[in-house]
Amino acid sequence: MAKPKRRYVCESCGSVSTRWQGQCADCGEWNTLVEDTPKTVFSAKHDLSTGGRSIRFEPLDAPGEMPVRRTSGLAEFDRALGGGLVPGSAILMGGDPGIGKSTLLLQASAHIARAGGEVVYISGEEAAGQIRLRADRLGLSGAPVRMASTTSVRDILTTLGEMDAPALLVIDSIQTMHSDQIEGAPGTVSQVRGCAFELIRYAKENGVTLILVGHVTKDGSIAGPRVLEHMVDVVMSFEGERSHQYRILRSLKNRFGPVDEIGVFAMEGAGLAEVGNPSLLFLSGRDEPLAGSAVFPAMEGTRPVLVEIQALIVRLQSGATPRRAVVGWDSGRLAMLLAVLEARCGLNFSNAEVYLNVAGGYRLADPAADLAVAAALVSALGDKPLANDAVWFGEVSLAGEIRPVAHSPIRQRESAKLGFTRGFGPVSGGGAEAGMTFSGLAMLPNLVDRILGHE
Repeated sequence: MAKPKRRYVCESCGSVSTRWQGQCADCGEWNTLVEDTPKTVFSAKHDLSTGGRSIRFEPLDAPGEMPVRRTSGLAEFDRALGGGLVPGSAILMGGDPGIGKSTLLLQASAHIARAGGEVVYISGEEAAGQIRLRADRLGLSGAPVRMASTTSVRDILTTLGEMDAPALLVIDSIQTMHSDQIEGAPGTVSQVRGCAFELIRYAKENGVTLILVGHVTKDGSIAGPRVLEHMVDVVMSFEGERSHQYRILRSLKNRFGPVDEIGVFAMEGAGLAEVGNPSLLFLSGRDEPLAGSAVFPAMEGTRPVLVEIQALIVRLQSGATPRRAVVGWDSGRLAMLLAVLEARCGLNFSNAEVYLNVAGGYRLADPAADLAVAAALVSALGDKPLANDAVWFGEVSLAGEIRPVAHSPIRQRESAKLGFTRGFGPVSGGGAEAGMTFSGLAMLPNLVDRILGHE
C-alpha cells in the first residue's frame, strides 16, 4: 500500500501546500498551515459518517398512535404476555420436546384466524399434512390458518412480501431455518442469529407479531446464541413434567409487561385447557391432615398460587450416611434451613434422611417458602400433623428470625377464597385479611414450640 502523502492546509484561506512553511504563499498569513492527512483507502471504505439515508426521529413527548394488543383467545396465554400480543413484537418460546409448544401455538393461531386475523404458520419440522392431522385432533381443522412447510428464510420473506402482512407469523422452529447468505448447517450459531435477524426485521417493519419456537439444551436453556434472547422482545418458557397433567407458561423477559407472570394449562385429549384457578390443581386430595404437609401461598408475578410442601423424615442406624433429596426446591436452601433448625432450635437431623417434595411437580423460587418448608420439616420430625386450614409463609434468616415478605395481603386473600382460615407468618408481615386469622411468628423457635405443643 502506498504511503499517504502529507499536505498542509491554510486555516485562513484553505490553500494546500505539499510542505510546511511559516507564511502562507496565497494569503500571506503567518503560522496558519496545519497538517492534514488524507484518508486512506481502508478508512474511506469504512467511514460510515456519510452515504446513508436520513432517518426520521419521533419525539417521545408528542402524541402518537399506541399499538393495540391483540388477544390470542387464550386468557392464560395473554396473562403471561402481559395482556395480549403486541403488533411488531418478537416472541421466543422455548420448552422441552413434547411439552406442547406447537399445540399451544396452533390453538392460539386458530383463535386469531377465526376472529378475522391473518395467520401464517411456518413449520420446518412437520409437513403440512401432519399439522392438519394435529389440528383435526384438536378440533381446529376449520380455522383459516395459512400453513407451509419450508426451511428457507429467503422463500418465506419473498412469499410474505407478495401478500398483505399477516397479524401473526409463527416459525416452528428457528433452529430449522436456513439462509443461503450464511455458511453452515441449520441450527448453527451464525444461521440462528442471521435468520432470526431477518425475520425480526420483517416483523418490525410491517407490524407483524412474530413467534419463534426455540429448542432447548439438556440443562433447559434455549439452544443457540445467547444474543437471540437479546434480539427478541419477549422470552417465554413452557414448563412441566410429562408425567403430570399441568403445564406452566412462564415469562422470563417482557418489554411490554411484567416478568414472572405465568399461565397455567392442563394437557387433555383435546389439547391444552386453561386452568383459571391453579391452586385447586396443586391442592387436590387434601382430605385428612398428615404429618409433614404444609400449604404455602406462592407468588407468581401478580398471581398467588397455593401449593403443598411435603416432607418425610426417616431415622437411620448410627453410622449410616443420611441422604437429602429435594424435588421442586433449592437443595442448597434446604441444607441452610436444616442447619438453622439444628443450631437455633436444637432439633437433630444428623441421623435422619430428609426428603422434600413440592406436590404436583411445581417448582418454587419464592424465598417466602422458608417458613412453610420449616413447618413441614418440624411436623414430619415430631409426627405432628399441621392444621388443615392453615397456610405458612415467611423468610428465615441464619439467626432464626422470620422476616417479612412481599404481598402478604394478597396471599391471605387467595387463601381465604379456597377455604383456609388461619395464616402464620412474620410479625410485621401485615394484619389479617377478611376471613383469615393471622398469627405472627418472630423467631423460628416459636414455630417449633407451636407445632410440637411446647407452648
